[in-house]
Amino acid sequence: MAVTLEQAQRVGYTCLKALLRFAFMVANNLVAIPSYVLYLIVLQPLRVLDSKSFWYIEGVLFKWLLAMVASWGWWAGYTVVEWGDDVKAVSEDEAMVLVNHQATGDVCTLMMCLQDKGTVVRQMMWLMDHIFKYTNFGIVSLIHGDFFIRQGRAHRDQQLVLLKEHLEKYYRSRNRKWIVLFPEGGFLRKRRETSQAFAKKNNLPFLKHVTLPRLGATQVILKTLVAPQENGNPAGRDAVVKESKSKGLQWVIDTTIAYSKGEPIDIQTWILGYRQPTVTHVHYRIFPVKDVPAEPEALTNWLYQRFIEKEDLLTHFYETGAFPPPQGQTKAISREMTLSNLWLVGIQSLAFLSGGMWYCIFQYFYHCLF
Repeated sequence: MAVTLEQAQRVGYTCLKALLRFAFMVANNLVAIPSYVLYLIVLQPLRVLDSKSFWYIEGVLFKWLLAMVASWGWWAGYTVVEWGDDVKAVSEDEAMVLVNHQATGDVCTLMMCLQDKGTVVRQMMWLMDHIFKYTNFGIVSLIHGDFFIRQGRAHRDQQLVLLKEHLEKYYRSRNRKWIVLFPEGGFLRKRRETSQAFAKKNNLPFLKHVTLPRLGATQVILKTLVAPQENGNPAGRDAVVKESKSKGLQWVIDTTIAYSKGEPIDIQTWILGYRQPTVTHVHYRIFPVKDVPAEPEALTNWLYQRFIEKEDLLTHFYETGAFPPPQGQTKAISREMTLSNLWLVGIQSLAFLSGGMWYCIFQYFYHCLF
């Protein structure tokens, strides 16, 4: 089939745009991430004198870095529409966010749609695969206090112990509010076959759009962060409440990400922008943590039920293009999430100005010494 001039021009434009976007992303990382690290090195005396203020500043810088990642997708036309409960209402409370996992773009989508949720982004902790530690953003996540978890049966018990220790050491000392995890333990395409075989063997529902979640990390988070008085069982959970004002974990936010036509966005698409503008849909359902069972078997069933509901939500979405209305209502209401281009430009400008400032400082000291 012969390629027309118009098609060739379109391909050429797409390639040029992707190249320019990649160059911008590289430059963005080269100025923003070193600036983040250097600012925090300079502020180490403040960390000793006033730890709370130090982590407040770190959180602001962290939010700006995530906003830069969000801008790459926003300017490519990758937007978000939100459904279900309004999570802004619990943005100042401690919450655990359970998310289905389809592709690397899931993280970018969350970075975008949580930007307008008050202080959430700067006070959140992420649980992610250990491989992300070795990416360009790994140093940022290490400093911020995110947890990198190794997958696989051989590492499972040790990782859960490390997770508990990590939460006890960093979660409240750094004033974290939300903790985000992907209970499926991997991408949908990689785990679906194994999950379906497990479901068949154990007489569990056959799931196509999600996989059966793993219990370990969820259970550790609940046991460690839920205040002792929750669920009416003061001795049932070894909660870590180091500050008397902390109410402990208050909510579980069940988050379901759905992509147009069931085609997930990966990080390469997010960066290069070669896919046509598209809308990603995010559905929220909020559960009080007191309604979440503590016992392992009951918690497993509860968690399975959440992902069975996700399956139903996604099936309905892919058939109709919309999520179903809440129980007792006739119509589902969606909310378009927006970002300010002026704000994004301001943050990007600050990053490049910071990069230039640090370059001049190092150049000055270099000339002084040599």
